[in-house]
Amino acid sequence: MSDLPPLPSYNLTPVKPLVPFIPDVWLSLILTFVAYWAVSMFFYIIDVYDLFPQYRLHTPAEILNRNHVSRYEVARDVIIQQVIQTIVGVSLGLTEPPEMVGKESYDIAAWATRLRIAQRALPQLLGLVGLNATAISKNLAGSHPMLAGALAGGRYPALSVGLDVVSEAPVPAFAAWEIFTAAAIYWYIVPIIQFAAAIIFVDTWQYFLHRAMHMNKWLYTTFHSRHHRLYVPYAYGALYNHPFEGFLLDTLGAGIAYKVAGMTVRQGMCFFVGSTFKTVDDHCGYALPWDPLQHLTGNNAGYHDIHHQSWGIKTNFSQPFFTFWDRILGTIWTGDTTAKYERSKKSAQFKMDAEKVQS
Repeated sequence: MSDLPPLPSYNLTPVKPLVPFIPDVWLSLILTFVAYWAVSMFFYIIDVYDLFPQYRLHTPAEILNRNHVSRYEVARDVIIQQVIQTIVGVSLGLTEPPEMVGKESYDIAAWATRLRIAQRALPQLLGLVGLNATAISKNLAGSHPMLAGALAGGRYPALSVGLDVVSEAPVPAFAAWEIFTAAAIYWYIVPIIQFAAAIIFVDTWQYFLHRAMHMNKWLYTTFHSRHHRLYVPYAYGALYNHPFEGFLLDTLGAGIAYKVAGMTVRQGMCFFVGSTFKTVDDHCGYALPWDPLQHLTGNNAGYHDIHHQSWGIKTNFSQPFFTFWDRILGTIWTGDTTAKYERSKKSAQFKMDAEKVQS
């Protein structure tokens, strides 16, 4: 491998916090908390002032008469879970080595090296389909030297960065396309893969644990039934769970996803805040046409609301991002829900009217 371009040297320096005097780990915890309550209060104001009644999934009468837990109890238990999340987040942060900056050029060059080594296989691969890579490379050398070099197995004799001080041989250099591609891999493709891996992990973790808590009677009655006291979900009830379930299903799952994906603290910050937005939005009780989170995937407030109804409780387990496990394993709700929702609305309104008459 002596004909490979040398990798650049680098100097590491600590990453400066996004907000002065607040470590990024603490900022991530703060932003997650703020995101939860900011989005929750947005929907709470819409709810209290009945600003968009046409987009409600449930009427105010249903919220008052169908839920089996007070708003105070919901807020209290959510705060308890957020305290647990904070403790776990701090513990997770203590396991992270100090983040450094300054190695970016080296890492991009390392990806360029991998691209150069991968080109070594091109002549053999083309030979499998009867093409003579060497002959093609010679024919293209004058008009398309970079393509010719790639076809020749990553041989670019014209590219160098001077002479070696010992052997006086030319020091090979990377082609511009190799650096460009390596930079795209480093800055975009790898982070996309990391976020995709984290999302798939969380969806898988939550689907199977969530489903188990419905299929196992002990798990349901001991832990998960608390969350289903909210037959009519609302935004800040998203994390209303038994503390153990909240830790296992939400906190631990997201923490493991962060580690498995190999995210940086700032990537984790985006992942945790984004997951929080999505979870709260899925419980908001509204199908707002201008809410982007309602349209990114099929797993939205309307989808998850079906799961909170007595007739849909054994379906739509997927959360919080995609619905692929429900589709693969046949647990997605099929059929029209209009008549069922209409009956629930009429029943709640009738009960409210009867209580007014009695009082």
